Amino acid sequence: MRTRVKDYIEVSEYTSLDRLITTLNAIRDSLPETAEPELKMRGDDVFGRRLSISYWRELTAEEQAADAKYSADAAAGEAIAAIAAQLDEVPFEQAARAKRQAA
Repeated sequence: MRTRVKDYIEVSEYTSLDRLITTLNAIRDSLPETAEPELKMRGDDVFGRRLSISYWRELTAEEQAADAKYSADAAAGEAIAAIAAQLDEVPFEQAARAKRQAA
Protein backbone atom coordinates (compact mmCIF):
# COMPACT_ATOMS: atom_id res chain seq x y z
CA MET A 1 0.00 0.00 0.00
CA ARG A 2 1.31 3.47 -0.88
CA THR A 3 0.70 6.76 0.83
CA ARG A 4 1.79 10.37 0.28
CA VAL A 5 4.65 11.36 2.56
CA LYS A 6 5.87 14.92 2.93
CA ASP A 7 9.44 15.90 3.64
CA TYR A 8 10.17 19.56 4.35
CA ILE A 9 13.39 21.32 3.48
CA GLU A 10 14.10 24.70 5.01
CA VAL A 11 15.71 27.16 2.60
CA SER A 12 17.22 30.25 4.16
CA GLU A 13 17.39 33.55 2.34
CA TYR A 14 21.15 33.20 1.98
CA THR A 15 21.39 29.71 0.45
CA SER A 16 23.43 29.67 -2.71
CA LEU A 17 21.85 28.36 -5.88
CA ASP A 18 24.60 25.76 -6.34
CA ARG A 19 24.05 24.38 -2.83
CA LEU A 20 20.27 24.22 -3.39
CA ILE A 21 20.71 22.38 -6.71
CA THR A 22 23.14 19.91 -5.11
CA THR A 23 20.70 19.25 -2.25
CA LEU A 24 17.74 18.73 -4.58
CA ASN A 25 19.77 16.38 -6.81
CA ALA A 26 20.80 14.31 -3.76
CA ILE A 27 17.17 14.07 -2.62
CA ARG A 28 15.97 13.06 -6.09
CA ASP A 29 18.69 10.40 -6.40
CA SER A 30 17.78 8.88 -3.01
CA LEU A 31 14.10 8.37 -3.92
CA PRO A 32 12.83 5.21 -5.65
CA GLU A 33 11.78 5.43 -9.30
CA THR A 34 8.08 5.13 -8.41
CA ALA A 35 8.21 8.03 -5.93
CA GLU A 36 6.75 10.69 -8.28
CA PRO A 37 8.25 13.61 -6.26
CA GLU A 38 6.66 17.07 -6.29
CA LEU A 39 8.20 20.37 -5.23
CA LYS A 40 6.22 23.33 -3.84
CA MET A 41 7.25 26.62 -2.28
CA ARG A 42 5.33 27.48 0.87
CA GLY A 43 5.32 30.27 3.41
CA ASP A 44 5.36 34.06 3.29
CA ASP A 45 7.54 37.08 4.05
CA VAL A 46 6.58 37.14 7.75
CA PHE A 47 7.17 33.49 8.70
CA GLY A 48 9.71 32.68 6.00
CA ARG A 49 9.62 30.47 2.96
CA ARG A 50 10.45 26.80 2.59
CA LEU A 51 10.51 24.19 -0.11
CA SER A 52 8.17 21.26 0.40
CA ILE A 53 8.99 17.98 -1.31
CA SER A 54 6.32 15.26 -1.28
CA TYR A 55 6.62 11.76 -2.70
CA TRP A 56 5.01 8.31 -2.73
CA ARG A 57 6.42 5.50 -0.60
CA GLU A 58 5.36 2.11 0.75
CA LEU A 59 3.86 1.92 4.24
CA THR A 60 6.00 0.44 6.97
CA ALA A 61 4.78 -2.65 8.84
CA GLU A 62 3.76 -0.49 11.81
CA GLU A 63 1.83 1.91 9.57
CA GLN A 64 0.12 -1.00 7.81
CA ALA A 65 -1.00 -2.41 11.17
CA ALA A 66 -2.46 0.95 12.23
CA ASP A 67 -4.13 1.40 8.83
CA ALA A 68 -5.68 -2.07 9.05
CA LYS A 69 -6.94 -1.32 12.55
CA TYR A 70 -8.67 1.90 11.52
CA SER A 71 -9.93 0.41 8.24
CA ALA A 72 -11.66 -2.32 10.26
CA ASP A 73 -13.29 0.35 12.42
CA ALA A 74 -14.50 2.14 9.30
CA ALA A 75 -15.94 -1.11 7.90
CA ALA A 76 -17.79 -1.73 11.18
CA GLY A 77 -19.18 1.81 11.04
CA GLU A 78 -20.40 1.22 7.50
CA ALA A 79 -22.12 -2.02 8.57
CA ILE A 80 -23.88 -0.21 11.43
CA ALA A 81 -24.99 2.54 9.04
CA ALA A 82 -26.41 -0.09 6.65
CA ILE A 83 -28.38 -1.73 9.46
CA ALA A 84 -29.68 1.66 10.62
CA ALA A 85 -30.82 2.42 7.07
CA GLN A 86 -32.70 -0.89 6.97
CA LEU A 87 -34.39 -0.11 10.29
CA ASP A 88 -35.42 3.32 9.02
CA GLU A 89 -37.41 1.57 6.27
CA VAL A 90 -39.46 -0.61 8.69
CA PRO A 91 -43.07 0.65 8.66
CA PHE A 92 -44.93 1.27 11.90
CA GLU A 93 -48.29 2.69 12.84
CA GLN A 94 -48.69 5.59 15.23
CA ALA A 95 -52.02 4.21 16.54
CA ALA A 96 -50.52 0.89 17.53
CA ARG A 97 -47.77 2.70 19.38
CA ALA A 98 -50.26 4.83 21.31
CA LYS A 99 -52.24 1.71 22.34
CA ARG A 100 -49.10 0.07 23.72
CA GLN A 101 -48.19 3.15 25.72
CA ALA A 102 -51.72 3.34 27.23
CA ALA A 103 -51.60 -0.29 28.41
